[in-house]
Amino acid sequence: MIELVNKRVLLGVSGSIAAYKSAELVRLLRKQGAEVRVVMTATATEFIQPLTFQALSGNIVYSAWDDADRGDGMGHIELARWADAIVIAPASADLLARLRQGMANDLLTTLCLASNGTIAVAPAMNRLMWDNAATKENMEVLRQRGIHILGPGTGGQACGETGLGRMLEPEQLVQGISGLFTSGILSGTKLLLTAGPTREPIDAMRFLSNRSSGKMGYALAQAAIEAGADVTLISGPVALTPPERAKRLDVNSANEMYEAVMSEISANDVFISAAAVADYRPANPSKEKVKRKDDNVDLALTQNRDIVASVAALANKPFTVGFAAETSDIEKHAMSKLKRKGLDLIAANQVGDGQGAEVDDNAMTLYWADGCQHLEKTTKSKLARQMVAIIGEHYRAAT
Repeated sequence: MIELVNKRVLLGVSGSIAAYKSAELVRLLRKQGAEVRVVMTATATEFIQPLTFQALSGNIVYSAWDDADRGDGMGHIELARWADAIVIAPASADLLARLRQGMANDLLTTLCLASNGTIAVAPAMNRLMWDNAATKENMEVLRQRGIHILGPGTGGQACGETGLGRMLEPEQLVQGISGLFTSGILSGTKLLLTAGPTREPIDAMRFLSNRSSGKMGYALAQAAIEAGADVTLISGPVALTPPERAKRLDVNSANEMYEAVMSEISANDVFISAAAVADYRPANPSKEKVKRKDDNVDLALTQNRDIVASVAALANKPFTVGFAAETSDIEKHAMSKLKRKGLDLIAANQVGDGQGAEVDDNAMTLYWADGCQHLEKTTKSKLARQMVAIIGEHYRAAT
């Protein structure tokens, strides 16, 4: 269940006897590789102690406004943006009614209003409460708003009755939460992706390179796998663990990356050139270490082959996505590169001053021939899923 590895799950616990199951849910989510933070309503703390969730999640538990406050009153916004998904389990009838009304009268409902990410609820209540017309109406409105409904199940209830309204078991919820990250938009496709920097040798010890960490490319590979693609990842030298289902090919120089891409490209439907490939390399690298001299050294450079342009120029080219890391005039440079290189789509972002490379968060704007879409700053993993959804839509429209 690799869909949960490194995912950030904000678990909301509302007032229900089923809250005892949420402790096991936290344990199972962490076992599957997710990072979990827990937010409890006031009534939830009457059913189970916050200390239980703190011990199981390894994080402090939020239940009051002050818990999320970082001093400027904006801690709840930061917490909402931290989450890849907000999952409320159990979701009581009262919580669902307040969520439907868009209320923000406690920390949990406020976080839901402040999130633009995935929200899921696992209802838990008496069978008659679940069957009530008000609850049915609330659930229909929540579905229309895009909130995912996990359950409920049927069976024995705390009141002694049997019927629909019981919260799903933790194992079932883990499966449902995992499914939140699998869109299927790239199902049946083969996707080739480059990531990381390249190293262009100067001598036996030294090389030219850049600041790319490979984090964005690796996040895209993971997101593409979750979207159903068969992914081949051609990686420059990075200190990252590749997604479990990706076929990884390691390279160092731009020439090596070019050869690897061209040998693999014919079998692929989509190509994402996320690597920060060096534009130039030393013209005459030395096989021996060059000794330090008193005089300055002139380093002659020669141009590397343009990988993404070469792919886009193929007679049977795949759907081709390029990247543009810019320090100024982002739209101008991105659109120029899109047209000049014959790309289907380009992802552009600002670099420098703590943005772009060597950081965990980023913002991105995707451009195509007659439109664009800006993606706000968020974690690279969340950003990658948003990007893959857009890439998948455009790929499907073009085929």
